[in-house]
Amino acid sequence: MSDELVSKVSRQVTKTFPEMRGVRPTVKRETGGDDDPRYLLTYKGKAELPGGRTLSRIVRVVTDDRGRIIRISTSR
Repeated sequence: MSDELVSKVSRQVTKTFPEMRGVRPTVKRETGGDDDPRYLLTYKGKAELPGGRTLSRIVRVVTDDRGRIIRISTSR
């Protein structure tokens, strides 16, 4: 997956999860048919909570080869 597509997906992710701003995801190609390649991007970051506490958060994004988001899931 090209850096341009990773940046495009990252902009969309940070709209929903602003704490992921500046986080560089790990990118893995998912196994499947060659006619429909998919990529898994994993973002790991920390969210600030009231009272000075932090929450570790992982956001997983599945995209197609054009950078369109198919599915987003997150940890709590």
